[in-house]
Amino acid sequence: MDVHDEAQAFRFCPRCGTALERRLLKSTEPERLVCTGSQCGFVFYLDPKIAVGTIITTQFDRIILCRRAIDPGYGKWVFPGGYVDRGEPLTVAAIREAREECGLDIRIDGLVNIYSYAGRIPVIVVYAATALGGTLTMDDESLEMKEFTRESIPWGELAFRSTEEGLRDYLAGLLHPVRT
Repeated sequence: MDVHDEAQAFRFCPRCGTALERRLLKSTEPERLVCTGSQCGFVFYLDPKIAVGTIITTQFDRIILCRRAIDPGYGKWVFPGGYVDRGEPLTVAAIREAREECGLDIRIDGLVNIYSYAGRIPVIVVYAATALGGTLTMDDESLEMKEFTRESIPWGELAFRSTEEGLRDYLAGLLHPVRT
């Protein structure tokens, strides 16, 4: 089972406790999990999760990457990031994740791009940022933190497709203004 396919994890209706089954409700949409209870009719929509990532540059024009201490991607490199909490503005989540994961206070400089992939749950919003202060540290989700020059990015050791695409788009100069 794909770690990002949560459909198999849900077997019972959260409203009435009756079994869920896959049904095609509309020919133009994917199958949905539907309650089999005669009175309930609950449809369980499996919506995407939103994650943010931040490509942080230092005063020496180096990029901060973290070597993951968790799966998926254990031992591979990513830029700081994580899931957005319900009701949390995206830029606030990016700033929070940068502080939590690498100890840095940042300024969001712009939106690099948004990445989503067929069959994958997360939608990844990647920002560019500048480190303003703090001390580069790591949390329990990282094995190592390191500053890389543009030329020394470990392309063959990146954890996710969105990490590689985000870095390539950033280095190519893709940057959209953001209202915070």
